[in-house]
Amino acid sequence: MAVTATTPAAGPATLVSRTGTAAVTVGLVLLVAVLAVVDITQGTAAVGASEVVKALTGRADPGDASVVIESRLPRMTAGLLVGVALGMAGAALQAVSRNVLAAPDTLAVNAGAYFALALFTVTGVSLPLLASSGVAFLGGLAAAGVVLGLSGLGAGTVRLVLAGTALALGLTAITEGFLLLFPQETEGLYQWNQGSIAQNGYDGVLQMGPLVLVALAGLLLAGRRVDALALGDDAARGLGVPVRATRITVVVLGVLLATAAVTLAGPIGFVGLCAPALVRGLARWSRGLLRTRVGVPVAGLVGAALVLGSDVLLRAFLSGDTAVSVPTGVVTSIIGALFLVVLAARVRDTSGAAAQDRLRIRSRTAFLVVTAVLAVALIGMAVTAVLLGDSKLLLGDVVNWAQGRAGQTVSFVLDTRVPRVLAALFAGAALALSGTLVQAVTRNPLAEPSVLGVSGGAALGAVVLVTTVPLAGSWSIAGAAFTGSALAAVVVFGLAARDGFQQNRLVLVGIGLSAGTTALISLVIVLTDPFNAAKALTWLSGSTYGRSLTDVLPIAGVLLVGLVVAVVRRRELDLVSLDEDTPRLLGMNLSRGRLGLLALSVLLSATAVAAAGTIGFVGLVAPHAARALVGRQHTRVVPVAVLLGALLVCAADLLGRTVIAPAQLGAGLMTAVIGTPYFLYLLVRSR
Repeated sequence: MAVTATTPAAGPATLVSRTGTAAVTVGLVLLVAVLAVVDITQGTAAVGASEVVKALTGRADPGDASVVIESRLPRMTAGLLVGVALGMAGAALQAVSRNVLAAPDTLAVNAGAYFALALFTVTGVSLPLLASSGVAFLGGLAAAGVVLGLSGLGAGTVRLVLAGTALALGLTAITEGFLLLFPQETEGLYQWNQGSIAQNGYDGVLQMGPLVLVALAGLLLAGRRVDALALGDDAARGLGVPVRATRITVVVLGVLLATAAVTLAGPIGFVGLCAPALVRGLARWSRGLLRTRVGVPVAGLVGAALVLGSDVLLRAFLSGDTAVSVPTGVVTSIIGALFLVVLAARVRDTSGAAAQDRLRIRSRTAFLVVTAVLAVALIGMAVTAVLLGDSKLLLGDVVNWAQGRAGQTVSFVLDTRVPRVLAALFAGAALALSGTLVQAVTRNPLAEPSVLGVSGGAALGAVVLVTTVPLAGSWSIAGAAFTGSALAAVVVFGLAARDGFQQNRLVLVGIGLSAGTTALISLVIVLTDPFNAAKALTWLSGSTYGRSLTDVLPIAGVLLVGLVVAVVRRRELDLVSLDEDTPRLLGMNLSRGRLGLLALSVLLSATAVAAAGTIGFVGLVAPHAARALVGRQHTRVVPVAVLLGALLVCAADLLGRTVIAPAQLGAGLMTAVIGTPYFLYLLVRSR
């Protein structure tokens, strides 16, 4: 009777589901077709819709036909293929990991492919497109394997993004170092990394198309097994599904799809994240879209609509000549970053709060010894940084310079080198103090100005001013940086505060905002000076190049104020870092105190960015190391963290200036290489 009663009901439900799926699919196909047609009619040449029709029917002038057939059609076809590949890759990776935030971007697949290509490019060997795809595939697969291994499948939506973002930052820092060290060998690689669907002919599409078809066929064949994984590993094994083999197969196929897209057009950001999420929204009208064999191809259609739609919007709002210089990937990254911020504010963080440092009680003697050792080390590092560089000096030269008796050559060297050393020292100290404050207020040991997007907002504000007003002074740049960081902080802390700062949502929102600011910086550079990519790379790599004593004054003043406030409110920092209830029981106005400390943290980060560019992970490493050395009391943590931060950035700046002199690497690249493994270690320890 039970079977008889339920069987009739199943038929109409299945029919409705199939009808809804068909309607959604047809609607998406029509949307993609319309966008493709519009995309063909857009461009720099005066070739409109009527000329396009004539070109496609063989009745156009040779010039118009060449524009349509050799330029616009390859661009449209590439956008279609890239969108389909990224959409399907994101859907496959999310299904197999049971994680709605899995995507080629968040799994560091794009960063791994970028790194692998750059590593091979510096050798000077020219590879054909298919071989380049193989190199990118190996790099992307290795990065995805590391991220999935560190985060753990099913261990929480946020942890995967944290691991992927940290690894991507480290790999990107090394890659940008290659670009700065080998500018001739890697010429054009930076522009390629922004993601552009512009093509010269159909060679790329014809070579990458079969890879996409093979990966799609593999995903369709594994569809039922992937659906079984959604029931849980034990249930899937009970149904005879080889869980491990299925996961490995689907991850490889997803990476293959992403690699094909990256090889063809460069990294097109966040399409693999947004497309599956939009398909889940469409599943309200058809539950059949949740099945892998249906959802993956539909996600491909949504991805194609996103890429072509971004290209259409770009050319609709910008003039033809300007639109050509703006990569499509910049537009999708901006849209995707907004999408990630919204998704982060809504997604449930199943990983819980990040692990806090263990409570350590250190003696006063230990604190004094650690402080003295760090102070001596910092003085030694500062002196060494002043003496060493592209030309070596002696202490006597410095003494003569201080007394105004040095020669012209020595004076020139020290006039340019001393401000750089001071900028590195003050920026490192400010970032360390900023990280200490924000970790105490949010009680989140993973919080850090660059990870939270605050440094990205400051960099955006400073870059906008520098590119639009080249003669802007140091105080103006600091003000612009503070404005950008303040706006970023309002978004990050505002969205994260409603569920408590302990949640990793704070970091996730910051990551989305950081990605958006990075894309906007690229857009500003392209629109104002498209041929000067070195300007963006230098600023984003955290360089102290060209700093003067005037540029150091804002950061010195803010750091002094910050130290005074931190010392005066050291007890409040201890209480705020404990929990929500203890400060209130003692009569403390928690909201006002937290707001003031966060504002100070933002100001410190902004002035540090204005003085030395974007330098990441210092605000993460220095407070952690300080607490490990002297305990959790902020009367001890603050001075030790400040000394450690100044020492770390000064050492990074010195290494960047001397190891490969006369070429130079930004301090931010060096600290990212150091900070990435430490960040990943914290994730592993708290898993």
